[in-house]
Amino acid sequence: MQEEHAGHDLLVVGSANADLVIGVERRPAPGETVLGSDLAVHPGGKGGNQAVAAARLGARTALLARVGDDAHGRLLLDAQRAAGTDTAGVLVGGAPTGVALITVDPSGDNSIVVSPGANARLTPADVRAAESLVAGARVVSTQLEIPLETVAELAATLPAGGRLVLNPSPPAPLPAEVLAACDPLVVNEHEARFILGEEAGEAPEEWARGLLALGPRSVVVTLGADGALVAAAGDPDGVRVPSLKVEAVDTTGAGDAFTAALAWRLGLGESLVEAARYAVRVGAAAVTRPGAQASYPTAEEVAAP
Repeated sequence: MQEEHAGHDLLVVGSANADLVIGVERRPAPGETVLGSDLAVHPGGKGGNQAVAAARLGARTALLARVGDDAHGRLLLDAQRAAGTDTAGVLVGGAPTGVALITVDPSGDNSIVVSPGANARLTPADVRAAESLVAGARVVSTQLEIPLETVAELAATLPAGGRLVLNPSPPAPLPAEVLAACDPLVVNEHEARFILGEEAGEAPEEWARGLLALGPRSVVVTLGADGALVAAAGDPDGVRVPSLKVEAVDTTGAGDAFTAALAWRLGLGESLVEAARYAVRVGAAAVTRPGAQASYPTAEEVAAP
């Protein structure tokens, strides 16, 4: 198995969901029924999104995730294979595939209920069983739509020289040993403020300094249309990386595309600033199209002016 998996640029360990989307004129009040549009089903989940984004860019990408033995699971596997992801690490069965139930009103505001399903059954034992997959990847990227103890096992399982990229979304308190393994910890404003609490401050530079004090080797703060701030232990004030000016159509999944591109480029040996410069271009391209995985660009599209 080791030879089969050796040479992955990026291993994504995380969630895979089917996004069930219905457009509504307004969201229902308690006890009320409203009619909506036809149901649209899209492949999603932060782990699935990252794997597709990286594979579409040309990264040799593998996914460790769990889906159900059902139609939604097959949809997600098909989407990964179409993008070029190695799905040998995707475990099937044990619970229904995770589902996000999404209602969207005419202003674009949405309400989301997530049933984690099989994602909640991705266990530390699954990480240990995939040791060769972890050892064969230059970079491992993960999020918090899977159990925190599984993320902690991943941090503990990293081989010497392995690099962990963590986007703590949805945010949760992080153990010191997980924080210490992050290189980088990738957060948006909401996630930074959650982790830092009342001491967060107002400026991204303050968030970066506060986060670095908690133990990660480096930090990236994503700033939406303003790009990103990258900071490391030796440079706690950080460097601002501006984004491209684009006409945003849909920001869904853009953060996942950014993180996947960042992780891949770090695995190629680029510095944190270089990798972030590439990642903001990928994120900017993703917001110019509707949807999450459907919006992710190829390397050729990112290179185009």
